Amino acid sequence: MIKKLFLLLVCLFVVTIGLGVSLPVLPFFFRHLHGSTVPRETIAIHTTFLTSIYAFVQLIASPYWGQWSDRIGRRPLILLGIAGSAVAQLLFGLASSVAMLYVVRALGGFLSAAMLPAATAYVADITTEGDRAKGMALVGTAASLGAIVGPAFGGLTTREDLHFTFGLFDLKIENYAPPFFLAAALMFLTFLVAFRWLPESLSSRSTSTVTDRPPLNWKRLGKPLLLLLGLTTISQFGLTLFEVVFALQAQDKLGYSPIQTGFVFMMCGGVMTVFQILAVSFLTKYVSSIAQVRLGFVLMGSGILLLIMARSLPIVLGVVALFAFGMALITPNLIALISKRGSQHTGTVLGIQNTANSLGQVGGAMLGGVLFAWQFNAPYGFAGVLLVGTGLLLGWRQQDRTQRS
Repeated sequence: MIKKLFLLLVCLFVVTIGLGVSLPVLPFFFRHLHGSTVPRETIAIHTTFLTSIYAFVQLIASPYWGQWSDRIGRRPLILLGIAGSAVAQLLFGLASSVAMLYVVRALGGFLSAAMLPAATAYVADITTEGDRAKGMALVGTAASLGAIVGPAFGGLTTREDLHFTFGLFDLKIENYAPPFFLAAALMFLTFLVAFRWLPESLSSRSTSTVTDRPPLNWKRLGKPLLLLLGLTTISQFGLTLFEVVFALQAQDKLGYSPIQTGFVFMMCGGVMTVFQILAVSFLTKYVSSIAQVRLGFVLMGSGILLLIMARSLPIVLGVVALFAFGMALITPNLIALISKRGSQHTGTVLGIQNTANSLGQVGGAMLGGVLFAWQFNAPYGFAGVLLVGTGLLLGWRQQDRTQRS
């Protein structure tokens, strides 16, 4: 089980890189296409919509991919998600117009959506009830780390031109394309490994009899599931808004290079990895999952509000670490709580959870870019108040319930 779980998490991590790999590159890419006179507002809007369309297509497709994972198995959709993401990254690197960028991003969102619910359901298939929360925590780690490492990968590998010499042959990669070609190569290698060593997690009996299962009882799932899905949307809203706005702020206001921007995202991803694996597992013994989620929202909101005042790189890194720690408390606990309510329909319910993720990503990217184009501190202020308010409201709700009981 450990080998299968590790390989699956690597696959999920690699695919989720695709959401943010373009963020640090796009401001420079647009200036390359249209000249150095491109207005800040134009760059912000295109960065916003190119991020949003990827997440929006995932939002539409995830529930259907989740149902198909219950019908035909997890492995086919996982392989489709990896291969499709590789092709989309390759085409993005070859794009020579803004229109082609939008088409390719939509294609990438549709195909990568096949991976997300199938991978989460795969973990539910191979873990016991007692180990499921820990397995889902690892899923949250892989997915959120990929979402953060994507911008870090894009920033650290960005070059306007890249040359490779093989004897008499000279290969030149131009137009800030290296991050996308390197991401495509990484995804293709991952596909080959998964094709060879990742087995199906559903038995043939499970896939053939899924139509005989009882339908989802939404009345039984009720308000608790809706609350968890709402919290998922808000947390992803905050994370995506931070990614989009910081990528724009770093280039426009802080004067960071793509490599410096990538370093900040790398710090964020490192903090999320360490604390999702270590701190959350440790805290689970002493603090309830919903209490961790509550604290996570307050920390995320505090971090994003402090970004309004942060200017020097060391302070920015510290504030981003605080933000990342909050997200590390939220993601695995929400996934574990949602998966427990899915019963026999784990794939379908987790597909809906991925839709909630995508809804937050669409909203965070759209509103973040629009507010940044209007006034660069506005997105941080709005998101900070929303996140802190959500944490405080959860605390008040829990206290009120305790007093009534």
